[in-house]
Amino acid sequence: MLPISDDKHLWVSWDDYHRNIEKLALMVHESGWKFDQVLCLARGGLRPGDIFSRIFDVPLAILSTSSYREEAGTVRGLLDIARFITITRGALSGRVLLVDDLVDSGVTLEQVQHHLKEYFPAVTEVKSAVIWCKACSSVRPDFYLEYLPSNPWIHQPFEEYDSLRPHQLKVWMRKGESADNRPDAPPLA
Repeated sequence: MLPISDDKHLWVSWDDYHRNIEKLALMVHESGWKFDQVLCLARGGLRPGDIFSRIFDVPLAILSTSSYREEAGTVRGLLDIARFITITRGALSGRVLLVDDLVDSGVTLEQVQHHLKEYFPAVTEVKSAVIWCKACSSVRPDFYLEYLPSNPWIHQPFEEYDSLRPHQLKVWMRKGESADNRPDAPPLA
């Protein structure tokens, strides 16, 4: 069970996370804007990018960016943007939907859009889509599902892996194994 969300913390379950991606995809679809490729920003945009690529049946491109590396991903450092983009078919071109999980300060979104203009002249149009848009952002994405006026820290479900190490996996995997998960277990009262 997740803690209760408030102005400082937004707690997101796996179910809510996936439902939010689906709602964002529907928002983009209903806008009528057509795009040729999805470019996701790794790491936060990987899952939304994958789902968008599958739903819209367009190639998925991946651009690695990183700024939250310190203290288990909770402290922003300098932004690193990979020079190259990984894509399965062809090269990045045409209309591109840039997908990430959230826009916080806006620095990543701004700098990636500049990066695309500088290094990928075949890209004719870029629109951006994120699940969460914080009020503190210097830019607004073209599509966002939730506007967060209080700028909370978003606790996404995959963050539990940030501090997990390989030698901890056996114990970690047992965390969900309890008597109430066995088929022969009596019902909980």
